[in-house]
Amino acid sequence: EIHDVLAHSLSAQLVHLEAARLLIERGADLDQIHERVVAARGMARDGLTETRQALSALRGEMTPLEDFLRELVATDGATVSVEGVRRPLSVEASQTVRRVAQEALTNVRKHASGAKAQVRLEYGAAEVTLEVRDSGSAAPAGELTVSGSGYGLLGMRERAELLGGTLVAGPCEEGFVVKLKVPA
Repeated sequence: EIHDVLAHSLSAQLVHLEAARLLIERGADLDQIHERVVAARGMARDGLTETRQALSALRGEMTPLEDFLRELVATDGATVSVEGVRRPLSVEASQTVRRVAQEALTNVRKHASGAKAQVRLEYGAAEVTLEVRDSGSAAPAGELTVSGSGYGLLGMRERAELLGGTLVAGPCEEGFVVKLKVPA
């Protein structure tokens, strides 16, 4: 888990710092350069936060899942709904839900600029379901649309399968949906 967090955080920082370097070499506008440096700083801060969360999980000191999801969407304007009888999940199931939510929301920001996201967590009798749905992008695709390694959906699916769960992702009525089900 810590390896995944650090690898993702550092690779994202590298993309932004390399872009800043290229902008500097081309004599670009300071605002463009500043934007990339600020993005890299944000990635570093997020990586530290995620690393601390992973360490807390190892110690059994995790933030309740519902609180984590609300904190995750606090700055994006996304909504969170929770259905079913809330109960503690295994560390593995909780971490999988957290990481899939993070990756799905990152994908909304990268691939559906300006879209509204909805996060739904449902506690079923034998499983927990996470659904992240976006409204689709009204804005043209930006530079970040092509960034990344392309392993986001694959990584989410592998996390689900390791727990005997499933992950389905694809276009929906208006945008895109990621739906995770894991035993709980």
